[in-house]
Amino acid sequence: MTNDTDIIALCQPGSVDDPLTEIARDGARRMLAAALRAEADAFVAQHAEEVLPDGRQRVVRHGYGPERSIQTGIGALEVRRPKVRDRAAGPADGKVRFTSAILPKWARRSRSLDALLPALYLRGISTGDFREALSAILGADAPNLSPSVISRLTGGWQREYVRWQRRDLSARRYVYIWADGVYLQARMEPQAECILVILGATPEGKKEVVGFQVGVRESAQSWRELLVDIKARGLAVPPEVAVGDGAMGFWKALDEVFPGTRHQRCWDHKIANVLNRFPKSMQPTVKADLREIWQAETRATAETAMDIFSEKYGAKYEKAVTCLTKDREALLTFYDFPGDHWDHLRTGNPIESVFATVRHRTVRTKGALSQKTAKLMVFKLVQAAAKTWRRLKGANQLPLLIEGVTFNDGVAANDTANRAA
Repeated sequence: MTNDTDIIALCQPGSVDDPLTEIARDGARRMLAAALRAEADAFVAQHAEEVLPDGRQRVVRHGYGPERSIQTGIGALEVRRPKVRDRAAGPADGKVRFTSAILPKWARRSRSLDALLPALYLRGISTGDFREALSAILGADAPNLSPSVISRLTGGWQREYVRWQRRDLSARRYVYIWADGVYLQARMEPQAECILVILGATPEGKKEVVGFQVGVRESAQSWRELLVDIKARGLAVPPEVAVGDGAMGFWKALDEVFPGTRHQRCWDHKIANVLNRFPKSMQPTVKADLREIWQAETRATAETAMDIFSEKYGAKYEKAVTCLTKDREALLTFYDFPGDHWDHLRTGNPIESVFATVRHRTVRTKGALSQKTAKLMVFKLVQAAAKTWRRLKGANQLPLLIEGVTFNDGVAANDTANRAA
């Protein structure tokens, strides 16, 4: 902890430009050092029962690495990474190795700063202006952010993006996919264009961006190009189900490229479209009636609720009822999949939540973004956001789908038979 003498010294006139910030940095530096020590001690404790033939403990603390500066949101923090030694004789590849989850070996910046740098660059700050733009939070002498370093970073981002776009997908499998056209509130060259995005769920329940490109949201051709590219790079097994709204050319392209994939229409978009066909005074009641459909426990209950909705409003609000019932089957597809997954499948929220970060970074962009810059920005910001994505609920049900187990009203067929018995 910082004692009173330390604080008085920090607050002496001329000692620092901002005593409060320096106190915060000093506290963060001490907390980081304590956390790193605790992490190393916990690792050693895990191997406490492993001893050498002479009785000495095999895995022990072994001093510290050289001091290095880590750039964070409150400025540079000087740290020394604790080292751990395996004293057992033998080949290096058989040694017990310690890797810090808090401070990876080659880390020079915090993850939040790694997300900030591409956002600043792609929003128009030149490489020469980075030090000035960040000096308020990182300090006037912030290392690792010189124009040459930033130039290498941006060049590396572009090469990394190209590798990602060309990556082999033959070993990948996506059980579910979500598709949407995302407008970033930043003007790109042709104003009718947007980012077409496909997000996938792996058999382990992890969410991944499968592919994206700049295109026209309503154009089947734009979606076809994206889907064909994904398939050409090795994605041979079609997803079980695709989720999206009804205003896209995606569905036509999907049936051509992955004809075996089932459709699930997004309920959020459908509810909004139906409500738009009613007077505002009626919308709360209509919304409650729609909830009786998509929140029903079984398909049969949902079908009944939809029939009641049609009978209740069909005479006076035929267009609203047609808007709902024309996609009847595609709206209820989720009942043939695990109940734990219904929240994920009923809406396109997985893409909306993923791109919330991207929209936040681009909402104040004034100038026009080129296609190249827009794609690079999406790639880097999504890459940073992906580190915090959560798995799908009920991920243990995904292998059952892959094995061909059928589900009725969210329950595996064999479980349904057992309950009936």
